[in-house]
Amino acid sequence: MTAGLSGTTAPLQETFDVALVDLDGVAYKGAHAIPTAPPALEEARRAGMAVLFVTNNASREPETVAEHLSDLGIPCAPGEVMTAAQAGAELLADHVPAGQKVLVIGGAGLHTAVAAKGHVIVDSANDHPVAVIQGFAPDLAWKDFAEAVYAINAGARYFATNLDLTLPTERGMAPGNGSLVSVVRTATGVTPLSAGKPEPEMFHLAARKAGASRPLMIGDRLDTDLKGARAANMPGLLVLTGVSSARDAILAVPEERPAFIGADLSTLEDIHPEPQLVDHWWHVGEARARVTERHLVVDGGEPLDRIRAACAAAWAAVDAGESIDVETLPHFGVAS
Repeated sequence: MTAGLSGTTAPLQETFDVALVDLDGVAYKGAHAIPTAPPALEEARRAGMAVLFVTNNASREPETVAEHLSDLGIPCAPGEVMTAAQAGAELLADHVPAGQKVLVIGGAGLHTAVAAKGHVIVDSANDHPVAVIQGFAPDLAWKDFAEAVYAINAGARYFATNLDLTLPTERGMAPGNGSLVSVVRTATGVTPLSAGKPEPEMFHLAARKAGASRPLMIGDRLDTDLKGARAANMPGLLVLTGVSSARDAILAVPEERPAFIGADLSTLEDIHPEPQLVDHWWHVGEARARVTERHLVVDGGEPLDRIRAACAAAWAAVDAGESIDVETLPHFGVAS
C-alpha cells in the first residue's frame, strides 16, 4: 500500500466489508454521540458493511462498551467490540503460558480478558508474578504503580495494553495509559511490549474477529488509528471529528498518512476520487493544489476536496525532498 491517498469507484461502505471504528472522536465525544454517527453506521450496515468497534480503552468490558453505544443510538453487541484489554491479553498469552501468575494493573476489562486466557491474577509483587500487564483505569494510584515496579525489578516481564499519552475527556485532553506507563518505565528502566494501537496486531485481531477480507480502519488520530492501519497494511479513513485536523493530515509523515479523508462517518456513503496530477497541479474534483516556492497553494472545489488535493500535493513535495512553509498553510473551513 502506497503512502498516499487512494480512490474508489464505489462508496466506501460498498468497497470494504467491515469498518473497524474507533470510539471517542469518531462515534462519540464524551457522553454524546457525534450527530452523524448513528445514521451513518446504520446506513453502512444496510449497505452490507459489518461494523466492529476498536478501542484503546482497556478499562471497560466489551459488554459495557456495547451498552454505552446502544444507549447513544448506535446498536452494538459485545461481540462487535475489540478492546485493548483483549489485545493485551492475546499478547500476554503469546509470551506467558496459561496458569502463570500475572499482576494486573488496570480496570475490570483487563482483569476479565487476562483471566479468560487462563492466567492467575495476583495483586501484589509479594505473590511473585512472572509478568505485569498495565492498562488504563481512572482510579489507579501510587500503590498500584509501586507494586508493578517491585514486580518488574524482581524479574517479571512487562506488558501494556497501549501507549497513548493522552486521553480525550469532556474537559479536554487528560493523561492516557502511555503517560502512566512512563511512571513505571522511569522507575524500572524497562519498556513494555504493547498491544494496542498503533501496534498492527490489534488491527489484525479485529479483522479476524470480524471475518473480514477487505477491512477499513476509521479513526480520528494519525498517531494511533492511522499509523496502526499503515503498519497493518490496511486502508485507513481519517475523520475530522476528533483529535487530528486537516492541517495535521497535510503535515503527516508517511507512516501516519490516511488512505481516505472525510468530515465524519457519513463519508462512508461517498465515492472517494483519487487525486490526479495534471500540469503540476493535484486535482480532486474541482479542487486543485500544488507546492511552489515552499508555499502550498489551493483553490477551487469543496472544502474536503481541497483538503484531499492539498494532502496529495504536500505529500508528493515532501517525499521529493521539498519543504513546506507551515506558517502559510491555508485554512480549509473544516474543523475537527
